[in-house]
Amino acid sequence: MNAMTHLPPEWHNWIQENLSRGCAPQSLIDDMVRNHFDPVFARAAVNGVMSGPFVAASKPQPQAQSPAGYVYERPRLHAGNLIRTSDRDVRVVTRVNRPMIAVLDGVLSEEECDELIRRSSDKMRRSTTVDPLTGKHEVIADRSSEGTFFTLNADPFIARLDRRISEVMNWPVENGEGLQILHYGIGGEYKPHFDYFPPEDPGSQVQMTIGGQRVSTMVMYLNEVEEGGTTIFPEIGMEVVPKKGSAVYFEYTNSQNQLDRLTLHGGSPVTRGEKWIVTKWMRQRKYGESAT
Repeated sequence: MNAMTHLPPEWHNWIQENLSRGCAPQSLIDDMVRNHFDPVFARAAVNGVMSGPFVAASKPQPQAQSPAGYVYERPRLHAGNLIRTSDRDVRVVTRVNRPMIAVLDGVLSEEECDELIRRSSDKMRRSTTVDPLTGKHEVIADRSSEGTFFTLNADPFIARLDRRISEVMNWPVENGEGLQILHYGIGGEYKPHFDYFPPEDPGSQVQMTIGGQRVSTMVMYLNEVEEGGTTIFPEIGMEVVPKKGSAVYFEYTNSQNQLDRLTLHGGSPVTRGEKWIVTKWMRQRKYGESAT
C-alpha cells in the first residue's frame, strides 16, 4: 500500500482539533504514520496546520497565504531580468514573490552540465537526508535517488561554478555547502520536504552548529527529462519543468530567523528517461564555522 501524500478534509480538521486540545505535534505525526500517511508529508501537514497555510485537498485556496508572522523582506536575488556574473549572464524567466521563487535560464552551459555528469557517474551512492532526531544523514524511502558531492572550490572547474552560483544567489561563496549531484531513474522522486532545518527537530541543532540555518536553495538541471521529474511547490500549485542548464531558486529564512513554510517542495517521479540535477544550499554563516 502506497503511503498517503494528500490531506483529506477530515484529517485537516482532526489535526486542528487535536492541536487546540494541546496534543503534542509529534504524537499527531506518529498517529498519521500509523494510518498510512507518508512520514515526511505527515510532518509537513502538522507543521503547516500549526502555522496556517496548509489547506485540505478539497478546500481550494484562491491564493497562497503567508505563513503566520513571516516577514517577506527584500529578496537576496538581484532585481531585473538579467543577472550578470563574472563569467556568464543568467536570465530570469519567472519570479514569484510569496514565497520568493525564481526560474533562471542559462545558469550552466551544456558543456558544464555534461562535465558534471561525467565527473559524477562513477561515484554515485544512495542519497541520504538529515534524521530529524539525531541530525545524522540517513537513507530513507522518500528520497529515491543516488548522489555525490564536490567540496567547495574542489578544483578550478568546481571553483568557477561555486563563484558563479554565489553571484547568482547573491550570498558569499564560503557560506555555501558543496555542490551536490543527484541522479533519478524511472520512478525516482523526492517527496515534499523543507530544505531548512525545522527548529522543533532535535537533529536540526546538530546541523546548525556548522554554519547556522540554511537560507536559500538553487536546483540546477543537468539534462532534459523525457517525462516527469518536475520540481513541485504543492502549497502554491507551482511546477518547474527541468531544462538543461536552467535552475529554480528559492529563499526561506529571513533576517529575523523566521522560516517560510510555503517553500515546501519536492521532485515528482521520473516516468520516462532520467534526471540529473546539482543543488547548492546556502547557510547563514561560513559553512563549517561554529557559532561563537
